Amino acid sequence: MSTPFYSQQTFDFLQQLSENNNRAWFNERKSQYEEFVRLPSLDFIDAMEPNIKNLSSRFTAVAKKTGGSLMRVYRDARFSNDKTPYKTNIGIQFRHLAGKDVHAPGFYLHISPNDCFVGAGIWRPDGKSLNQIREMISDSPNAWKSITHHKTFRRYYKFTGDSLKTYPRGYAKDHPMIQDLKRKDFIAIHPLSHDQILSPNLVKTIHHRFNVASELMDYLCNALELPY
Repeated sequence: MSTPFYSQQTFDFLQQLSENNNRAWFNERKSQYEEFVRLPSLDFIDAMEPNIKNLSSRFTAVAKKTGGSLMRVYRDARFSNDKTPYKTNIGIQFRHLAGKDVHAPGFYLHISPNDCFVGAGIWRPDGKSLNQIREMISDSPNAWKSITHHKTFRRYYKFTGDSLKTYPRGYAKDHPMIQDLKRKDFIAIHPLSHDQILSPNLVKTIHHRFNVASELMDYLCNALELPY
């Protein structure tokens, strides 16, 4: 039987970090961050690599300490009222080759003491990409609905993120797809339990959940004129 990637100590460390989010505390326990957070995450990414390629050769699984699929622990607090220096979750993004940051189309795993989930789609696309997705939904509504209304997709996923309060420019307020056209994020998420994160079957579980969202990702890539 394979060994789990993460342990209860992973959750314990993240919880303690949320209660002691300062540089002195973190620097004294950097070895714990390495042992319980970063190294298990890199091992998980490495194990996921063939599964990501199985979904699409256009998406990446890069097990590097910096610049890879594991997101930085350091927060960019320049434009935030919250000046705490560290993220208190694990974020792993398997993004499209064409993307350079979190705004690229991607599959995502989020691990924190209070909230674990997988996600698929595109978060905060730029104006051009947002317009392309809206045009695709408006022009091909049946294809969009066949994916997002499919019983298997709906069993696992629900859409989240921000939407416009009113209808977007260029679309009638009574457009039959107006609720989807109002979206500013095209992200679907599926919750995970702590037990699933701590299971030796984590790779199998995540691969299955990503596969359920594969057609959504294909649709969004098509809208952005990216190969899937």
